[in-house]
Amino acid sequence: MRLTAACDGRDKAVGIMETDAPKIKAIVGLGNPGTEYAGTRHNVGFDLIDTLAAAHGIKLDKSLYRARFGKGVIANQRVILAKPITYMNESGVSVKQMLLKEEIALENILIVCDDIHLPVGKIRLRSKGSSGGQNGLKSIANHLTTQEWARLRIGVGEPPPGLQVDWVLGKFNKSDRTLIDETLITCMGTAEIWLTEGIETAMNRFNG
Repeated sequence: MRLTAACDGRDKAVGIMETDAPKIKAIVGLGNPGTEYAGTRHNVGFDLIDTLAAAHGIKLDKSLYRARFGKGVIANQRVILAKPITYMNESGVSVKQMLLKEEIALENILIVCDDIHLPVGKIRLRSKGSSGGQNGLKSIANHLTTQEWARLRIGVGEPPPGLQVDWVLGKFNKSDRTLIDETLITCMGTAEIWLTEGIETAMNRFNG
């Protein structure tokens, strides 16, 4: 399924089936731009993109689609690594623009984000599903008018009652940061299996 600029009235989503979509995949990490948000729980998606880019020599030196991104090859697969700079709640604006302009099929995108409903360092990979209250995922679903795309959630722990905003915009303590850094290595492997062997194999291998 590839996004098109308009629907024909029969499709609920903005995508229609096309068989000639270029074989390029995208991994999009969600977060907030700016140094004040670096290292926060909400920015673990950005952290994974930075980790992948450094490991594979991909420079995030392009600024289009309201995102910072780079193109390269991981495990013999052409890939875009992207970080929307719209702020978390408007992530869908960037993602939709990128999919349309780069002609990326919906099945060839992986969204990476934080999850307050998972323990710190726990990951969960799904081929589709609801936003679970994550505003970045909610924005993407609204702009694409479908939830049929893969997402990798990284657990950041549950906030104290009434402190969700402060929690996700806060930084990890030392022990949790160490755990998250280890988790990012696991997530690199998850992303690479998704790229090369597909979502089902990746889910079977990495979902605990």
